[in-house]
Amino acid sequence: MKILVINAGSSSLKYRLFEMETESVLAKGVADRIGIGNSFLKHTGKKETVIEKDLPTHEEAIKVVLDVLTDPEYGVIKSADEIAAVGHRVVAGGEYFTESALVTDETREKIRDIIELAPLHMPACLMGIDACRKVMNNVPHVLVFDTSFHSTMPDVAKLYGIDYDDYKEFKIRRYGAHGISHQYVSEEAAKIVGKKDFNLIVCHLGNGASLSAVKNGKCIDTTMGFTPLEGLIMGTRSGDIDPSVVQYLTHKKGWDVSQAISYLNKNCGVKGISGVSSDFRDLTAAAKAGNMRAELAIDMFAYRVKKYIGAYAAAMDGVDMIAFTAGIGENTPEVRERVLDGMSYLGIKYDEKLNYDCPRGEVVRLSSPESKVLVYVIPTNEELVIARETLRLTKGK
Repeated sequence: MKILVINAGSSSLKYRLFEMETESVLAKGVADRIGIGNSFLKHTGKKETVIEKDLPTHEEAIKVVLDVLTDPEYGVIKSADEIAAVGHRVVAGGEYFTESALVTDETREKIRDIIELAPLHMPACLMGIDACRKVMNNVPHVLVFDTSFHSTMPDVAKLYGIDYDDYKEFKIRRYGAHGISHQYVSEEAAKIVGKKDFNLIVCHLGNGASLSAVKNGKCIDTTMGFTPLEGLIMGTRSGDIDPSVVQYLTHKKGWDVSQAISYLNKNCGVKGISGVSSDFRDLTAAAKAGNMRAELAIDMFAYRVKKYIGAYAAAMDGVDMIAFTAGIGENTPEVRERVLDGMSYLGIKYDEKLNYDCPRGEVVRLSSPESKVLVYVIPTNEELVIARETLRLTKGK
């Protein structure tokens, strides 16, 4: 059974085609600069190719994707009819969706209702869904949400200290994000340990970054909140901040609230602290060259990760495993080192040399045999989770 996974952005459409019998990737690629000119599609199948073509809409983009997937030279299937289902990544599910769901007219309208929970991402998700349904209307489509994994958070963790009636009326609460990645890593960690009843802290560290506390396979807390702006310092996001700073910024800079929030999302984080970049490859290079602000940015990032690990160890009455994943978590040993050093209170001991020699793209145990806490690098695979969820909901349809 072949499943197409779609991740739509405002001007892009990423795709990956899976053969589910082996869970292997047959082809992958991205249609970029949709609707803004100079658009192209980069595809990897039998061969790699770049197709420069005007893509005014997501509908045109998905048509080109299907064309290249079935192309005799570059494609991997003879006909689009071989695709049995389509899985869509959706950023926010609100309180409507606590698990994946089939796309219907009703579920589509519910997505429209919660666009304001993620106004930068949700319109693009909806465009991708509508375009794919229009072009591929003969197969089932599935919604897989980045918030679903965190829906098991208890009230004590998910609610803010605001008037309870306002929470009930406006649904202002902590929803989390990156849940698809957290789900994948927690499931892989359970395979390693050989059981589900253990305490895990997942560190999804990328340009967007979040931690989750996973107890017996269920998320009980996560760092992102009502939006992805809460929690860790990130590539360009400020993370946790006194809400009064927003009012202060509007007064000092003559901004409205939207401008202040945009600033906290796009111009802060390690980019703003360092003045160098949001990319940790640039930051580590600059720090090694003596740039003190780059050094400070890395230290601040790692400090926040370390602080949340301590908080989640307390929340779960201990931790059995810490798993690093995503671009920084998998590939930046300087960050892992700064997070793990000084954690003797948890009994963590790790192989410092292996941390720096850690092979990319592999599951690697960093903790020493005498360590009281397992420490692993587990590469994430969000697309595979979407494909698995799509298979689960469409099997037999």
